[in-house]
Amino acid sequence: MSASKTDRTDRTDRKQALPTHSAGVRPILLRVGTGGAGLTLSGLLAEPPDGPPRATVVAVHGGGMRAGYFDGQAQADLSLLTLGARLGFTVLALDRPGYGRSAEQVPDGMTLDEQAAVLSGAFDAFAEQHAVGGGFVLLAHSYGGKLALVTAARTPGLLAVDASGVGHRYSVGSADRKRLRRHLEWERNWGPLGLYPNGTFRAAEALVAAIPVREAAEVDLWPSRFEEVAPRIEVPLRLTFAEHEAWWLHDEPDVAELTSHLTKAPVVRAERQLGAGHNISLGRAARSYHLRALAFFEECLHSAA
Repeated sequence: MSASKTDRTDRTDRKQALPTHSAGVRPILLRVGTGGAGLTLSGLLAEPPDGPPRATVVAVHGGGMRAGYFDGQAQADLSLLTLGARLGFTVLALDRPGYGRSAEQVPDGMTLDEQAAVLSGAFDAFAEQHAVGGGFVLLAHSYGGKLALVTAARTPGLLAVDASGVGHRYSVGSADRKRLRRHLEWERNWGPLGLYPNGTFRAAEALVAAIPVREAAEVDLWPSRFEEVAPRIEVPLRLTFAEHEAWWLHDEPDVAELTSHLTKAPVVRAERQLGAGHNISLGRAARSYHLRALAFFEECLHSAA
């Protein structure tokens, strides 16, 4: 995030004291694997206050962010973790490999396939110590959406996937992405400032992290990787594009081409979120998006039952 952009926000944003996570949300460490090959993932956890969960939502952040992306602090109703717990879901937001605690072990990060193997292992590790209800669903953003799709293609037993901020064709070519100035990249990530409540950019400073080099090296490979992965996804899938999404092609013909590759998914929905930028879960539209995602998961639970 560029300093010039944070300076543009009002004084309320810059001076407001913000907690690190919401009430009812607690930090968690999850050991995946055993021995020297094991990896310790950090994250945030919220569980239903009354009784066992309906299911467990595993939330996966995008590139250059942290698990706190799903626990927005600028406004009380932004947090996916607190909303999901109130509605009867356990919500586990994990720092992906190369972020948070695991950055000490894998400072260069991991490839998508390696991350997918770790994420699948995280399901098992979490289930050993916590009630998971009807099973696991994935809610993911941006690069995390890529990871969710790869994981869904190789992990049996998932109930559903909901992803935002990810498509199959970039709106900016590889050479142009490398030439983007910091302020233009910032605008593609966030969109109009008015989409976010006061305090957003102050709180987001604690969420921003460097993108690991091995992760960054695979960015240009995604269009061909999607074509390989998409036909192997066999779970219900919901994709959301923000009104002001600027990284992906998402006009009707583009979305139709994208969904045409998802030949084995029993349900495919492509939706738009009005009043939102790429970082939907930190904006004013976050509650609306999270409610729609949780409603989708509720439908999938009924279908599975």
